[in-house]
Amino acid sequence: MQPFIYARPATLAEAVAILQEHGPDARVLAGGTDLIIRLRDRSVRPTVVVDVKRIAELDPAIVEVDGHLRIGATTVMTDIVADERARRHFPALVEAAAVVGSVQIRNRATLAGNLCNASPAADTAPALLVYGADVLAAGPSGTRRIPLTEFFVRSGQTTLARGELVTAIELPLPDRPTGSAHVRRTRRRGHDLASVTLAVAIDDTGRTRLAYGSVGPRPVLVVDDSGVLANRQAADADRTAVLERLLVDASPSPRSMRAGPEYRLAMLRVLAVRAVRTALDRLAGEPES
Repeated sequence: MQPFIYARPATLAEAVAILQEHGPDARVLAGGTDLIIRLRDRSVRPTVVVDVKRIAELDPAIVEVDGHLRIGATTVMTDIVADERARRHFPALVEAAAVVGSVQIRNRATLAGNLCNASPAADTAPALLVYGADVLAAGPSGTRRIPLTEFFVRSGQTTLARGELVTAIELPLPDRPTGSAHVRRTRRRGHDLASVTLAVAIDDTGRTRLAYGSVGPRPVLVVDDSGVLANRQAADADRTAVLERLLVDASPSPRSMRAGPEYRLAMLRVLAVRAVRTALDRLAGEPES
């Protein structure tokens, strides 16, 4: 680990000023579950690390605000899993948060950090995408709301500008009955990075939102407004055709050590069928097997 300046600002304005001054040579420390590893192996070499855990504006709270569930930037995965409102309205997010790393990692890892790393394999990204989440960011020019669909650029890169940091993630509370599910495929049980991640949300109009990750440079959201996927009576061929259209842009890297492209593409389709089935069961209020 190379030497760096350790900054521990007490206010959001101080943190923004430090990030603005140092630009790409600064790294934000919240949970640190990814950053500490990368500091040790020197895959990142910042001149300053900005610890944001004492900033009051980034309180680790989960609150309802104007029809949204707002999750503060320093909120950890364990708190999301335990939150009753998240469990009731956003079960796919809870399922995703519950499989991030190990218990110890979930006690430290933040939802904001999981997004800001911009890993295509981020477990929570597909669930947040199907729920229409927004990222709230603060920077030198003030605050702004970024739809999560516009947040990811490629692996390791987001649309955050110089001096900006995430203050919260907001999810609109559902205004109609919705069933959702999160699934993933890993090499083994436990805290392994996923070879495929996928989430589905289906509302009572038959609209299906499906998001997937680990099979391209960034997580992807696709939407089926035809109602075919949500129709249990639809012919298998019709449902397969819709899925093929939705998943056509999946492009797994051939250089990954976790799984080959052919396997990932095959499992992406298997998991999509499984997640759609679970989401429909939950929408109908059917008990899960």
